[in-house]
Amino acid sequence: MATHADDGGADAALARRLQILATEHWGLLAARSTAQSEVLTRITIHLTLVSAGLVTIGLLGQASHFADWFPAAALGILGFLSAVGLLTLLRVLAVSEEDFMYVTAMNRIRAAYAGIDPGVAAFFLDSVHDDELGMRVTYSFFRHRGAGEQVLGSSSMLSILVNAVVSGMFAGGLCTALRASTPVAVVGGVVVGLCIVAAAVWYAGYRYTSAWRSYEPLSPSEEWPRQWRAVPGARARLR
Repeated sequence: MATHADDGGADAALARRLQILATEHWGLLAARSTAQSEVLTRITIHLTLVSAGLVTIGLLGQASHFADWFPAAALGILGFLSAVGLLTLLRVLAVSEEDFMYVTAMNRIRAAYAGIDPGVAAFFLDSVHDDELGMRVTYSFFRHRGAGEQVLGSSSMLSILVNAVVSGMFAGGLCTALRASTPVAVVGGVVVGLCIVAAAVWYAGYRYTSAWRSYEPLSPSEEWPRQWRAVPGARARLR
């Protein structure tokens, strides 16, 4: 026969569990917010440096009347911007990976909330499943968002394109400094830029797929969300 003491112990254990889950949830939110703030600051610094560097190159050219030392100075600035851009891109890709990990971890905690009180699950728009589909639902719970839309609109793609342009300019300027013809320099710069885009996109995709390949969810999704199934062709696109 249950006693009041037993009920009190169960309530205390439940309260302790909820407190632990809530603390972990807020910790993940804080870490996610800090990472996003830091990477946005890095992107802002990178874009500011690119803008200032290109303006500096233009002012140096006008002030020096494109003296003999100008190509070396311009290449030095472009090389510095390329290096900063590469470091920024690596951090952007790392934070992108961290972000979907934080989202997945919070989905798992949300599943624990629903396990404690099943009635609250109906009020969650975010997913309670800690797999890839659950992560994607949390990112866009009103409608299915295609991979192309997600990638093209990401901060990673912005950083990739800026790096490709700056590195392409550096490669083209280097070809010119080595006495290559203008068409060769242009083609060399374009090829380098396209190679950077292709390599960065492949590397980002590799990081994403490898992260999910080694992960085992505790509460995998059993079906597509109702609002996603309402979109014509959604099931076919998800396969």
